[in-house]
Amino acid sequence: MKILFIVARADTVAGAQIHVRDMAIALQNRQHKVLVITGKKGIYNAVLKRAEIESITCDSLQQPISPWQDWLSLRFLLNSIRKFQPELISTHSSKTGILGRLAAKITKTPCIFTAHGWSFTSGVPEPSRTIYQTIEQLAAPLADKIICVSECDRQIGIQSGMNPERLVTIHNGMKDLDRTFIARHNTTSTIKIVMVARFSKQKDHLTLIEAFKDIPQAELLLVGDGEKLAEVKAYIHQIGISEKAKILGFCENVEEILAQAHIFALISNWEGLPRTIIEAMRGGLPVVASDVGGVAELVVDGVTGYLIPRQDTNTLHQRLANLVSDAALRETMGKQGRQRYELNFTFEQMYYKTLQVYDEVMSERG
Repeated sequence: MKILFIVARADTVAGAQIHVRDMAIALQNRQHKVLVITGKKGIYNAVLKRAEIESITCDSLQQPISPWQDWLSLRFLLNSIRKFQPELISTHSSKTGILGRLAAKITKTPCIFTAHGWSFTSGVPEPSRTIYQTIEQLAAPLADKIICVSECDRQIGIQSGMNPERLVTIHNGMKDLDRTFIARHNTTSTIKIVMVARFSKQKDHLTLIEAFKDIPQAELLLVGDGEKLAEVKAYIHQIGISEKAKILGFCENVEEILAQAHIFALISNWEGLPRTIIEAMRGGLPVVASDVGGVAELVVDGVTGYLIPRQDTNTLHQRLANLVSDAALRETMGKQGRQRYELNFTFEQMYYKTLQVYDEVMSERG
């Protein structure tokens, strides 16, 4: 089968990009032919090239809504579909989800849209939230199926008026890692807390820093890049904790960084089903995360970590301090998280459930 993946951003390697890469590798290894279309060329294209996945770029394919650029992108997609002749199109993220579904409809190609968290979920600022909800409601019928990465997202889609039969939940899954990268929870004088996330309005680094700043014998490591990095860095310097709160920037060796950590944190304003939490659970780390989106489908509060109400600095401080001071608790929660990963969030589970949706769509199309 020939499968075309479409994902907007190539300047980062986030959840949607990792999902597409891993699916493309698995499909290609099973003799399917795969092509990935991205926006303007970036580090993600190099990642795909190293994995021997063919990709082409569309410079006009950008996140912000722009009628002229969007028209150019649609023309590019139509030309690429006619040239590649895919039997199935898989679209990812809001912008490419809309343009990709429209191109698939025009070319009468079966299409699946994967919603990696809705752009109109709780926490997204207005007016963007209302605009994207209206657009997604109109675009929903253009896809044969919509894969939601959490049941929370599926329910949000249904509540917005989408057809429940079109929506299916498939939790994100990740390939396992070498056992040498599983946290050992060795006794140490400094406890490392790690957050892996883009510095963007979706993430809430400042609340994490505020909750962390007075915790003794702890170090905060922030991994990622993004438009708000300079702002966060300035705030760390302003409150005088540069020695214990460090920004590492974009890193490709996340597994190694997590293996040396003791606690994983993901503090956000909104989420779908964060892959970074799955990475942390896979690595045997306790997780402290904002209770937004599908996070509660990953983290079992009090068992594998702690769920924190959005922007609740006091509760976050208490939970982090508890884990920093209690090595046995960190180890117990980390082991529970690892078991939960093995039972529910492996790549193989996600892959075969996704293939079932592919088969269903192709069968319905004859």
